Amino acid sequence: MTERPSPARVAVVLGGSHTGMLAAAALAGLADRVVVVERDVLPSGPVPRRGLPQARHVHQLWSGGALALEELLPGVTEGLRAAGAHRLPVTTDMVALSPRGWFRRWTESHFMLLSSRDLLDATVRARVLADDRIELLAGTEVLGLDGTGDAVTGVRVRADGGERTLRADLVVDATGRASRTPQWLTGLGLPAPRSRTVDSGLTYASRRFRAPEAARDGYPVVNVQPDARSGLPGRGGVLLPIEDGQWLVTLYGTRGGEPTAETADFARYARAELRHPVIADLLGQAEPLTEVALTRTTANRRHFYERMPAWPENFAVLGDAVAAFNPVYGHGMSVAAQGAVALRAAVRRHGWGMPGLSRRIQKAVAGPVGAAWDLAIGQDVFYPGATEDGPTLRDRLVAAYVDRLMYTATGNGRIARRVTDVTSLERRAEVLLAPGVLFAAAVGPLKPALTGPPLTAEESKRAGLE
Repeated sequence: MTERPSPARVAVVLGGSHTGMLAAAALAGLADRVVVVERDVLPSGPVPRRGLPQARHVHQLWSGGALALEELLPGVTEGLRAAGAHRLPVTTDMVALSPRGWFRRWTESHFMLLSSRDLLDATVRARVLADDRIELLAGTEVLGLDGTGDAVTGVRVRADGGERTLRADLVVDATGRASRTPQWLTGLGLPAPRSRTVDSGLTYASRRFRAPEAARDGYPVVNVQPDARSGLPGRGGVLLPIEDGQWLVTLYGTRGGEPTAETADFARYARAELRHPVIADLLGQAEPLTEVALTRTTANRRHFYERMPAWPENFAVLGDAVAAFNPVYGHGMSVAAQGAVALRAAVRRHGWGMPGLSRRIQKAVAGPVGAAWDLAIGQDVFYPGATEDGPTLRDRLVAAYVDRLMYTATGNGRIARRVTDVTSLERRAEVLLAPGVLFAAAVGPLKPALTGPPLTAEESKRAGLE
């Protein structure tokens, strides 16, 4: 059955996860009706769902993403914090070992919002679906696009054994890593998009712990990073304080250094395989709450849709469907939020239904995508087997400069702030090429290297380390 076209402006968003919900929020008020099509039946609260296995691992919203989220859903940050999410200042509440040494805990320059993915999604979903202009079609499978290479006119879907076509004035693909847009485009007679994959072979293993009672509120992030150019497999770990007095801990390793799903191996890996045992020391005082969750789908993959020689009207792609990042850098959700803001801005600027709007949307979305992409592959491209041809000359030059900046940031607060301007996705990487930054990088750190993790005596005591 095919629905008759409606004179109302209708947007259809494919995917009801984080990106899809934010795309719907961005379009509400621009379209008369927004329909979100989701394969799963979504839960009503912060509980796991089948179609999002990666939710069991660490997630964070850098301040660039959190500010975009707040722009789309005013008051959502307060709602998240009321539900138990933490706002941690960067780098004040970070204990981080970089490839070039321990970072100092400088005064706040930016911040992170930390919670479980389930809590974040449930909070955002409730806010979005409270809008009467947004309709959710759960338990509905997307079969393909309707239209031609010139313009998309709708989406074919299947639910309860029946198929139909949803007519739409704008279709947004927010289906994530599993996106079929490359196949849909060729099916419409368009060329395949240029794509690049950088796969470090990373495996993620995560568990939740009950933090020691005195450390259940206001504890810093602890992050032990690998060195991508050591010639050895990269092994690292991160401990995030989340809601309900819990620590969410993810250990990760690249090819030849992967963690396992064995519960008994989790603590051993944290102590024996990481560059410093601080995470293992902290876990020794915490209570395990879950078994180990393991994920291997972590490759960086980007489709350069903004460079397509032809692009259909009434169609846009956001979030992981454009570029999926190694989750160790924590940029995926922030890029999705910034992409939704870019979507809304492009429609407002150029006008609903104007010729060329979809191409303008795709070019606008490419901005935050490109910033996070350069950060991710700047490290991952150096792991053996990450690409067919190895790092390009540009990759090597950029990485050498970033490495020098990271070294300088361990002992120079001004440069640490410039680096976090970029890693927080609040400013573009061009700020790192300012003359003052170039000069500081040539000089190097102004303070001597730290010899151990910069936990305060009080934090060590609260975690049971003293």
